[in-house]
Amino acid sequence: MAGTKTLTMIKPDAVQNGHIGAILNDIAEAGFRISAMKLTQLSKADAEAFYEVHSERPFFGELVEFMTSGPIVAAILEKENAVESFRMLIGSTNPAEAAEGTIRAKYATSIGENAVHGSDSDENAQIEGDFHFAVREQF
Repeated sequence: MAGTKTLTMIKPDAVQNGHIGAILNDIAEAGFRISAMKLTQLSKADAEAFYEVHSERPFFGELVEFMTSGPIVAAILEKENAVESFRMLIGSTNPAEAAEGTIRAKYATSIGENAVHGSDSDENAQIEGDFHFAVREQF
């Protein structure tokens, strides 16, 4: 059975470009409930830990540098089949290939600066949510 939670991060590029409100509006209009949210900035150690799964990939250093370049908005979202529904809402990692109307088609500028993160599995949604939020911060 598909889970009901996913994690998103509005990435530094979208925060810097003033898209927080518009992205949150898109999320709400798609029927997601926000059960935790905060504006924060990842340290280098935080970003390395969060993206550890990519540590052997050639883009890891750039990813860590980008994700620590400014504030992010982290949020736990709830909806039936949350992971798949949110990944459809955000669109392809490459904004040039993202479907019209998706978050990345509207707000991303490149593959690297792609506006938002979305969990890729129910298991990772739980891990990622717990990474950013204490139990007392989840409602």
